[in-house]
Amino acid sequence: MSGFTLPARLLFLACPSRALHRLHHAKLLLRCKMSSSSSSSSSLTHSITLRKQPTDPVNVAAAAGVSSSDFRNAIDSSLFKNWLRNLESENGILADGTMTLKQVIIQGVDMFGTRIGFLKFKADILDKESGHKVPGIVFARGPAVAVLILLESDDGETYAVLTEQVRVPTGKVVLELPAGMLDDDEGDFVGTAVREVEEEIGIKLKKEDMVDLTAFLDPSTGHRIFPSPGGCDEEMSVFLYRLRVEQETIRQLQGKETGLREHGEFIKVRLVPYRELWRKTADAKVLVSIGLYEMALREGLVPRH
Repeated sequence: MSGFTLPARLLFLACPSRALHRLHHAKLLLRCKMSSSSSSSSSLTHSITLRKQPTDPVNVAAAAGVSSSDFRNAIDSSLFKNWLRNLESENGILADGTMTLKQVIIQGVDMFGTRIGFLKFKADILDKESGHKVPGIVFARGPAVAVLILLESDDGETYAVLTEQVRVPTGKVVLELPAGMLDDDEGDFVGTAVREVEEEIGIKLKKEDMVDLTAFLDPSTGHRIFPSPGGCDEEMSVFLYRLRVEQETIRQLQGKETGLREHGEFIKVRLVPYRELWRKTADAKVLVSIGLYEMALREGLVPRH
């Protein structure tokens, strides 16, 4: 009997504790292999050196699922480069040397044709004294414009022109100012505002009659507003356009269906008496434009009609 050996299957039954130990060991090995594989699934990296921290290069890496082409587009995009410039600007996070940027993880890229429309990334920025990170999740979409259009009717009423459209992120249909993103890196805010109004409302505005309300802000603001600076880089210029019209024009515009249908824009034009505007919508652009316009009137920066 000393030379007798049980088959492996019988050994499993005869020595359950030993078999379970082997099974547990095999699971651990498999788990380690899977963990190692997943941790090394993304090897796309890039190093950048910033003027404010020349001896501390920043590692830029792609999260799992980000392709090499999307990664390259992201780090070459104006959205990312502008964010880096802002970090080192006069009011930038890195300006006084108390904080440092350690790493950036590119998490998502949405292409609008051949250019990046939306970019999501996570930045590890540390306070040097405490060593603690500051919140660093960024949704980058870049510069945008909005236009407060006031139509002064011959019946004595002034109407604000709004758009009613589906806004999927809110889950609602939203009443808001005509607005849009800049389509290029040229920084043509006025041209973009005029084009957006024509696309969304069907009104052709004259560039020379556009008033940049954000231009009245203090220079330290960059003459732009940040609608949601806690999570988004969007900086916006707000314009004013006033026009005298007949009541028939008001009637024709009310409820008009517009927008670029091929781009998924299903828009209805809504005209609201200006005196009621502040309570008719939750759109922050509307409320900001009212504040800027009323303060500009009070300071004599915009003439009263």
